[in-house]
Amino acid sequence: MSDPIAQAIGLQGYATEHQGIGGRIKARVTDFRVEEIATPVHLDNRGRFTVAKITLTNWETNRFCNQLSAKLRIPRNRVFFAGTKDKRAVTSQLFVIDAPMNKVAEVELPDVEIEVLGRTHQKIGFGNHRGNRFTIVVRGCSHPDGTPMTDDEAMAELKRIQEDMETSLGGNRFPNWIGPQRFGSGRPVTPHVGRHVVNEDWEQAVMTYLSMEGTNEGKEAQVIRQRIREQGIDESILEELPRWMGFERRMIEHLLSNPDDHVGAFRKLPTNLQLMTVHALQSIVFNKSLQRRLEEGLPLARPVVGDIVGRVDEKSQLDVNSCVVVQERTLNRISRNCDLGRLMTTGPLPGSEISTSDGEPGRLEQATIDAEGLGALSWNVEAVPRLSSKGTRRGLVAEFKEFSVDTVPIADGSTLDKRWAEGPGENDRWHPEGACVRFRFTLGSGSYATVLLREFMKGPLANM
Repeated sequence: MSDPIAQAIGLQGYATEHQGIGGRIKARVTDFRVEEIATPVHLDNRGRFTVAKITLTNWETNRFCNQLSAKLRIPRNRVFFAGTKDKRAVTSQLFVIDAPMNKVAEVELPDVEIEVLGRTHQKIGFGNHRGNRFTIVVRGCSHPDGTPMTDDEAMAELKRIQEDMETSLGGNRFPNWIGPQRFGSGRPVTPHVGRHVVNEDWEQAVMTYLSMEGTNEGKEAQVIRQRIREQGIDESILEELPRWMGFERRMIEHLLSNPDDHVGAFRKLPTNLQLMTVHALQSIVFNKSLQRRLEEGLPLARPVVGDIVGRVDEKSQLDVNSCVVVQERTLNRISRNCDLGRLMTTGPLPGSEISTSDGEPGRLEQATIDAEGLGALSWNVEAVPRLSSKGTRRGLVAEFKEFSVDTVPIADGSTLDKRWAEGPGENDRWHPEGACVRFRFTLGSGSYATVLLREFMKGPLANM
């Protein structure tokens, strides 16, 4: 089954050879729930910032922050959070806001619940949380031929996959691919923009963000982007922009006032989204390196000579500063510690200072970097220095905890989304009469629920 999104972001291959259960997630918003496991924030009545636990239903995190800052009449960069969450979901996480508590408590936005916890002197930033707790329903499980799976068939297949992953990777581990959210789920535009950013081709960076076609975008957005590709931008396009395309609106308004200032237009994106464009390009290299490793038959969880391994810290995260190269004389000892979860094998997120592995792993990593045309790149961005990257390493496997699965009743189709009512498409793998399975699990920060689920579902990313 062809999956152009998976191919574009290097998310191909699986830890096991089972057929999976197919199905769809997010057939309704409440099918996907995320609760952030926050790093404790010290409360102090004299603190400058307000701490709030905020639950969002069907909100994209950056767009919510724009609305919140507008309501509070503060700059967007005075709203701090630890990580972006899925849009079509119910999400709960901490926000630290540079505004009075009473003002935050008074904010009213649709499908937003704000619980003010107190004040603090601390800001929080990306990755400043321990992980996320997920409850996700997969609906319409089906066999590869499209026929529906029964509850018993789905549960038996899940058991087989989990047992085989444990055999091949050890414990509750799965390949630590970087998920489609990093690249733009409906429109994987960020790595393309990032490529132009690191090459400092700002006009192409901006125009790519504005005009690149998305396979899963709505008709309204497709028409706008096609018009920009064919005719460029002018005043009239602002009248046709959907309200939700706020980032595009600000970029276009800036260009209409400053036609040659593409750097300024790019800066109209939220800071974290600007960074994400570079991170997405690095993530392509990581994913495709992991894919090459699978294709070449190299293990993921156990090291081979030449691998770079690092210590697993108390948050189950990689301590990058502890990384060492595996040598013949250290292989057995390091392998034992990898089996015990004390060390982990790593892959590259390239940058100006990061090095590739040695030996066969290094050959595969360098081949990926060269194939992406990034071998001679400096990763220094002079126009926006904070987008420069030294690079880092990322664990090849991740751990999932508190894992459980059970079945739930098939829902009334009228409560599900439009796509469900339309039925499976040509490249889909789900059936409206198939079993519905509920997953519960916890992941560390930086790991993706959709990546774990795809190991069990084995369906196209468009179903996730």
